[in-house]
Amino acid sequence: MRKDRNRLLKDFKLQRSIIQTNTSDKKEAGEGLLQQFFSNFTNSSDLSVTEFPHLSVKIYYFSYLINKDHYEQFLSKLRNINPEEIQSFFNHSEFKGLSDMNGIEEAILSGSAIIFYEKEAYELPFKEGKGRSISQSESETVILGSHDSFVESVDVNLSLIRKRVMSSQLKTIKLHVGKTSKRTVYLLYIEGVASDKDIEEIKKRILSVHNDGIADTNMLVQFIDEHPNSPFPQFYTTERPDVTVYKLFEGKIAGLMDNSPFAFCTPVSFFDFMESMDDFGQRWIVSTFIKVTRYIAILVTLLFTALYVAVTTYHYEMIPQALLPTLLESRSKVPFPPVIEALFLEFLLELLREAGARLPTKVGQTIGIVGGIVIGQAAVQAGITSNILIIVVAASAIASFVIPSYLLSGSIRIVRFGFIILTGFWGNIGIVFGMGILIIHLSGLTNLNSPYLLPISPMFPKFFKYSLIRGPFKKKAERG
Repeated sequence: MRKDRNRLLKDFKLQRSIIQTNTSDKKEAGEGLLQQFFSNFTNSSDLSVTEFPHLSVKIYYFSYLINKDHYEQFLSKLRNINPEEIQSFFNHSEFKGLSDMNGIEEAILSGSAIIFYEKEAYELPFKEGKGRSISQSESETVILGSHDSFVESVDVNLSLIRKRVMSSQLKTIKLHVGKTSKRTVYLLYIEGVASDKDIEEIKKRILSVHNDGIADTNMLVQFIDEHPNSPFPQFYTTERPDVTVYKLFEGKIAGLMDNSPFAFCTPVSFFDFMESMDDFGQRWIVSTFIKVTRYIAILVTLLFTALYVAVTTYHYEMIPQALLPTLLESRSKVPFPPVIEALFLEFLLELLREAGARLPTKVGQTIGIVGGIVIGQAAVQAGITSNILIIVVAASAIASFVIPSYLLSGSIRIVRFGFIILTGFWGNIGIVFGMGILIIHLSGLTNLNSPYLLPISPMFPKFFKYSLIRGPFKKKAERG
């Protein structure tokens, strides 16, 4: 009997010693956590603190990141708590325990309050819900599609996608990019549709980025693409949730970044940049006609001005005889060779385009009208350029506006200058040479190791009706 009592007493002392040791270790860890918190946020004058000395409670927060109404409601509860009840108060599910400095830093910078009680840290979310309201996209306007767009809040953007993909197969992966700022990036994909290999590859690329100056999704994709020296976009970026959802169901991976109203989609091909949501709201025959029109518009944008330079410099025999006297009369007043004349007018057009985009809407429209009519007419009357070239350049500019993607449109406009220079030296041979270089370059591009010209290179004719044209939905459903 005495042996059993001694054994029980020994076990009790051992358990009490273990509990005291764990409590001491936890307290020391908590003290180190608080000291590290003070060290990391030294000289942060915008950091606010509320203290309750009789409860041994300190609350740290950034006043402009939290919801002040919710915070005041919490303080009113805390003022009525007795010291004996404070421990049970923090056992509520609304409090999340934090055990490392990385978690504390992420929580307070994302809009939560950090509560220190007896060297223990808790997170209480008081995130401010204010932000830009959901509005219509200005860069990707559609007639028959939805009229909402992403905003700068990643939570709102995730909700816009979740409302459209009401399935547990939509998976998300939370990552952080940057060494100091640690911006949040969410990867989204449909389980069983997206490639696991592609998911792991894009995760690896994002985690390898340590630059802290990434402010937007369009900047992030330039750090993770495979051909940074190419003028052509390799990641599809959009501010439309319906486009993002469509790409997800196509087996692509989407990415959302906090404080950015754009999502990126990968892997994509050149032909993805030629699609618009209007294509899916119309009959397939009408949509196919419009898509073919876009491909013709690319050729007009690339080659129309260059063809004018080639013909007026080397190949007058290509001009119809009835048009030849008019062209000769128009060119006789211009003192510059056609290549200089075309480059000058194209560069002037780019200046007007950029000025119109940077100025306020009403002023930008005025600049476009003044530049297109007044300056163009004055240039013709002054003999700086010919009126036929004005028509050619205007047609090229209009054709560039038909391209749905702003990023691709900018790339095509840059390449157009290269064609003009080549035709200035070699005429029509320059066009053939330039097209060869362009096709070789596009064939060598990849996006997440997927060919950029798929399904043309490599050739998959059965997929033409899903990329080059828009086939009937019934056929597409049968494919899936």
